[in-house]
Amino acid sequence: MIQLTDRSFKKLCIALAVYLASLFAANTLGLKIMPFLFGSHVPVAVFSFPIVFLMTDVIGEVYGKHIAKFFVLAGFISMALFILYSFLSLAMPWSSAGEWVRQGYNEVFGVSVRLAVASLAAFLIAEYQDVLAFFFFRKKLGTRFFWLRSFLSNLWSQMLDTVIFMVIAFAGVYSTHALISIIISWWIFKVAMGVLYTPLSYLGIRLLREQSDLKP
Repeated sequence: MIQLTDRSFKKLCIALAVYLASLFAANTLGLKIMPFLFGSHVPVAVFSFPIVFLMTDVIGEVYGKHIAKFFVLAGFISMALFILYSFLSLAMPWSSAGEWVRQGYNEVFGVSVRLAVASLAAFLIAEYQDVLAFFFFRKKLGTRFFWLRSFLSNLWSQMLDTVIFMVIAFAGVYSTHALISIIISWWIFKVAMGVLYTPLSYLGIRLLREQSDLKP
């Protein structure tokens, strides 16, 4: 098992903080949608969600598969606890002094059980598949072409995430044709944003991969 210096351990903790912050931003701020091309709309989560998948690629590249899987586990536990706390908070009675924010609070944090299950299932399955796919392509291609290995793994995992979430959350709500259209457009846009963020992945690898930080 890899041994880390204090400096490298601190950098790993910061990377985990960035990962979790991006995950929570995608799942909370993502309620807002913005106008896009041809009259379509996309959630603002598109800015933070690609970071989640790219981060596991970066961590896997520098520290290996086991730590990348640990990031996924940490993300899943954090999301599950956040949802649990949200339901608990919503179930508690309101004080009259807080009535002014009651409606907005309930609308923002009143996530249905179906959406919560969809979010957790999509995240857990897609993120683990991303790690497995990344190391599959690393085995085939070697340590070269990080951008290609990351792109291929994200192409697959982002499709899984989109399909699983949309089907569990909205099957029967939208028509099959509309659901397929949303899945395809959202998947393509997330992958495109991941490609745009690729330079940040190389920056992350450079910041984390310092030989002086690793103990033999």
